[in-house]
Amino acid sequence: MSRIAVIKTGGKQYKVKEGDKFDIEKLIGKEGDKVSFDQILLIADEDGKSVELGKPFLSGKKVEAKIEKQFKDDKVMVIKFKNKTRYRRKKGHRQNKTLITISKIS
Repeated sequence: MSRIAVIKTGGKQYKVKEGDKFDIEKLIGKEGDKVSFDQILLIADEDGKSVELGKPFLSGKKVEAKIEKQFKDDKVMVIKFKNKTRYRRKKGHRQNKTLITISKIS
């Protein structure tokens, strides 16, 4: 039986299971470091028979992960324009991200 969890990090919520790889807002750490998330909203079996729901978080539970890579996301262009007034602004932004692999849900 595989377990899933809903964690909160970087102001967002993610549905994760063991072995998942995904990128999140930047975490402090180097490649290869282990991190643990303690803001767990839900832990359940994949079939939904056993569900633990936090109010708002589960106490004593954590999800462990390994940092795979620190990188910058693709550039997003922000353009401001006002018609007939010669007002134009163009700005780019690249968000710092961290690629993690979920190793254990406990």
